[in-house]
Amino acid sequence: QVQLVESGGGLVQPGESLRLSCAASGSIFSIYAMYWYRQAPGKERDLVASINAGGSSANYVDSVKGRFTISRDNAKAMVYLQMDSLKPEDTAVYYCNAGRFYWGQGTLVIVSS
Repeated sequence: QVQLVESGGGLVQPGESLRLSCAASGSIFSIYAMYWYRQAPGKERDLVASINAGGSSANYVDSVKGRFTISRDNAKAMVYLQMDSLKPEDTAVYYCNAGRFYWGQGTLVIVSS
């Protein structure tokens, strides 16, 4: 069992940055690939970024490439999503996911002037 708790969301202006954090409990955190998803109002939940178990490989959806960076610290059982140059279309609830199975409760990001 893995429990995930996201934090770091908030209201920012276009062009600003936010860093989301995901704290995981459970001794087997390091075996899971980790994912960040987001769900905008009225839309489906979509994959944003992923990172493999060792942290050596990451992938991004085209709309965030070059702006978002996913990272993890297995010693601390943490996953991060650094979001730069934010746009209004990045507004969504962001969810952390472990192994495409365990979900956090989400953290809201609003990008608005």
